[in-house]
Amino acid sequence: AVVSTQSTGGTHNAMRSGIIAADTTFEGITSGSLTMEKGETLTSYRDSMKKSEVYKELYACRNVRPSFCTRLGMWGGMAYTGLFYVILGGREPWTLSHHGRDSDQLVAAKDAKPIDYPKPDGKLSFDLLSSVALSGTNHEGDQPPHLTLKNDNVPVERNLGVFDGPEQRFCPAGVYEYVPVEDDEGTSRLQINAQNCVHCKTCDIKCPSQNINWVVPEGGGGPVYNGM
Repeated sequence: AVVSTQSTGGTHNAMRSGIIAADTTFEGITSGSLTMEKGETLTSYRDSMKKSEVYKELYACRNVRPSFCTRLGMWGGMAYTGLFYVILGGREPWTLSHHGRDSDQLVAAKDAKPIDYPKPDGKLSFDLLSSVALSGTNHEGDQPPHLTLKNDNVPVERNLGVFDGPEQRFCPAGVYEYVPVEDDEGTSRLQINAQNCVHCKTCDIKCPSQNINWVVPEGGGGPVYNGM
């Protein structure tokens, strides 16, 4: 990931890292160090990244997110970020570690307290599908699916059975929903509405079973960023 934690933006770094990858690949081919054989690793890419502005920016904010996961909580994270990132520019000689993957932080539905969210009022809060429509997201119907499951049985057996189907809540675009199975009362299946996807990649990160495979969709699809 090339997202800058402090700005929650990574498009510029994604472009920069892509340019570096292209330049490094070209140099490898022209110099003969890259043979283009299957399974070959472009080792010089790592070195080129470490010399780039991308690495400099990401290294400076490396401790921002982990600092909010300590015993001091939000206030501790704010104090740490203010001192070591805003004032000192991320120059501290240590690197904090993350406390596990986001997908491992979910608790079983039986151990969680249900949250009663107020209904959207249409003034300050809005329903999910209306917000998705404002993004102008669109995907060609005949393109290869960019959202697939590694195991079709996992969503119902584990995600729905143990965690009460978190996909239908952590996705901001309503891509995932559990619908009744026709002619089989009392059972459900996971339906993927890939057309709604706004490319946030939350599902790939947050799925407790790590069963969702998000890949880059066909070019030109997705949200209309210049209209948002």
